[in-house]
Amino acid sequence: MKKQIIFLLSLTAIFIYGCSDNKAAENKNAAPVAAAPHYALATAEQQPVRQVMKLPAQLAAYQEVSIFPKVNGYVKSVMVDIGSHVRAGQLLMTLEAPELQQATAAAKEKYARAQSDYAISRDSYERLRQAARTPGAISPMDLATARSKTEADSALCNSEKANWQVQQTVMGYLTVIAPFRGIITQRNVHPGALVSAEAKDSKPMLELKQIDHLRLQVDIPESIAATLRSNDSLSFYLSAFPGRRMTGRIARTAMNINMQYRTERVELDVYNKDEILSPGMYADVLFDSKGNPHALAVPKSAVVTSTERKYVIVVRDGKAVREDVSTGNESNDKIEILGNIKPGESVIANANDEIKEGTVIK
Repeated sequence: MKKQIIFLLSLTAIFIYGCSDNKAAENKNAAPVAAAPHYALATAEQQPVRQVMKLPAQLAAYQEVSIFPKVNGYVKSVMVDIGSHVRAGQLLMTLEAPELQQATAAAKEKYARAQSDYAISRDSYERLRQAARTPGAISPMDLATARSKTEADSALCNSEKANWQVQQTVMGYLTVIAPFRGIITQRNVHPGALVSAEAKDSKPMLELKQIDHLRLQVDIPESIAATLRSNDSLSFYLSAFPGRRMTGRIARTAMNINMQYRTERVELDVYNKDEILSPGMYADVLFDSKGNPHALAVPKSAVVTSTERKYVIVVRDGKAVREDVSTGNESNDKIEILGNIKPGESVIANANDEIKEGTVIK
């Protein structure tokens, strides 16, 4: 009896051990259940992102002109040189052209002759008109002929006068005067040189620039240009004066967007009374953009940019939804977005293009 009991107990133990081994093997061979991915989320907040931008700019003269000859001639004298300060109306140089002087003298003589002919014709007509008061003394045909000749001589006299005035104007081109105050920045001729008004690709005789009043020219991106106003004050630094902060006010805007670079030209007035600044100097303009009050702010890593689109991944009903956005200002950690996103919605903070549409987000 005891042997039977021991035998039954042994069978029971073997059976239990075999079942436990089978369950362990089944658990070992079973595939692990994948857990739903977990992503860090951020809230889209309706607030502008302030950004300080550094934009390249360049100083230019307020007024500048390249002076070319208007007539052919020889340089007679040059009263200025590079670096000369000149005032408006000051004589800069003189030219000489003998053929123009002769043409002017000839035009004057023709005008004098025409005046004389007109005076004789007018006197003759007046005498005939007086004589015509006596019936039968002067025929109507002779009186009409005299009147016509007087009118023709008057027209010729006016024509010769106009021609003489034109020649006098051309003679005035032989003297070059400064159109405004400034500094001579180029001189490319000397006395005795032949200058021609018809020459192409020639250098100017002189170049004049006004430097006591300068223009700081900067191209502003169109997304920021719309927020600018006249008389806004901007700070800038010049490469020639490291660390020296300068300021200027917006005086002019182009009111036109460059189609290639999507920028608008803005000019600041910079006064240079001590003449330490020069046209052509490079500058960095600091622009404090206050941002778009209608934009939403999200982490910069939440925006995914591909070759086809720019989007953020919004979490709606526990699933990932890709929403196309346009971006604006950005700071060290935030960026402005505009799109079909409501304030307070959650977006994936570290988004990437591997997160598919409809992915369950926990």
